Amino acid sequence: MTSAKTFEDLKLTPWIVRQLKAVGISRPTPIQEQCIPEIMAGKDVIGVAKTGSGKTLAFALPILHHLAEEPYGIFAVVVTPTRELAYQIKESFAVIGKCMNLRQCVVIGGLEMIDQGTELARRPHIVIATPGRLYDHLNSCDTFHFRRMKYLVLDEADKLLGGPFDEEMKGIFAAVPQEKQMLLFSATMTDVLDKVKAVAKKEVFVSLEPSAVKTVEQLKQFYVLCPQYVRDGYLVEAMRRFMEKRPDTSIIIFTDTCKNCQVLSMMLNLVGFENVALHKMMHQKERLKSLAQFKSNRVNLLVATDLASRGLDIPLVELVINYNVPNAVKNYIHRVGRTARAGRLGYAITLVTPVDVKLVQNIEDEINTKLEEYKVDAQEVAKIFTHISVTRRECEIQVDQSEFYERKEINKKKQKMIDAADKVEEIQDKIIEKLKAKRKKSGKSKSTVKVKKLKKRRRKSNKKTEAAATS
Repeated sequence: MTSAKTFEDLKLTPWIVRQLKAVGISRPTPIQEQCIPEIMAGKDVIGVAKTGSGKTLAFALPILHHLAEEPYGIFAVVVTPTRELAYQIKESFAVIGKCMNLRQCVVIGGLEMIDQGTELARRPHIVIATPGRLYDHLNSCDTFHFRRMKYLVLDEADKLLGGPFDEEMKGIFAAVPQEKQMLLFSATMTDVLDKVKAVAKKEVFVSLEPSAVKTVEQLKQFYVLCPQYVRDGYLVEAMRRFMEKRPDTSIIIFTDTCKNCQVLSMMLNLVGFENVALHKMMHQKERLKSLAQFKSNRVNLLVATDLASRGLDIPLVELVINYNVPNAVKNYIHRVGRTARAGRLGYAITLVTPVDVKLVQNIEDEINTKLEEYKVDAQEVAKIFTHISVTRRECEIQVDQSEFYERKEINKKKQKMIDAADKVEEIQDKIIEKLKAKRKKSGKSKSTVKVKKLKKRRRKSNKKTEAAATS
């Protein structure tokens, strides 16, 4: 549904309206029309809308509007659950804010903490971060602060407040000022809405999409019923049939684990479907490279875990395939939301084995839509079954013999190093406090020297730990 209002009607500054028109955005979406005036009025805002509805600009535009009036850093902090989404949010801010010399800093894992600390010390206007890495900086770095920050944005707020990041989010909330504006957005937030409301302190405006259907009308949703042991054959045949009519189509295949993602990517490359993989066991540079190749249409097929299911805006994706049925309905909604964006037609095909039928029924009940059967010729699957099975087994052997599991162990060791460094720092803080108390009591300068030496030693130790954790 097209909004009746214009961006001028929302009282945005003229240069923002001009910039939006320059990139082909002439009218606000419903979520933007509802939320932008409330944000500009100073209210905390909770926005829940379907994927592809323009939630990023709903918070980015009013932030840039107010930043232009009083430019200083750090003005806004945006927290998001994935590294890839952090970079995408940065791009959205950059496109609209390029004519005001906007300074941004992306703070995510997998990259050098020291370089990020240097950027934070320069007081960028916008900080976009994943919770874990931002929490690490808050604990180990004193070269920046959030005392003058105006906005705290939680993008994919249900994921951030749903449990996995509780410790990190608690530390972030402790570091930001009480007098801030909270903006919380997601496509699926109903199950944690009360928790989200509790986070917002001020008068809260809640924008909930009224539609009972939780996927967009332009999305055509199908299922393929297949036996478990020939799932790969049905996947290949379903793709071949779809691509016969649309040879240059862009496809994302979602799978459940990093290993399955890697094996499936290797197998499809070997049987003639050029693709790139995206999962958290890859180095950050590899992940960014895969995403860049897919976004630029150099490669038309992406095999990914749920790492790519939230927030990523790649408008040309025509087909999403669920290699496995996700256990949580919200994961299905986020996955299929990668297609049928901005009013375009899109397709979703889910491979369903007999044991998955109940999961599919739960999905249909939640989204209020029945999936249609996508016909795949079983005889064609039988012809390629042996070749596909042998190829997959060869790929599994390669992965088992590679450094795939070594990376997992390395990541565990890095985390242990970080945890150990945190404990050492806690002990050092206690010693410093005791020395300060002793100095105050005795009035002698000897303990002051000890405090300075201890602080210097701690800074060196932190630098070593950071270097090891990012190597």
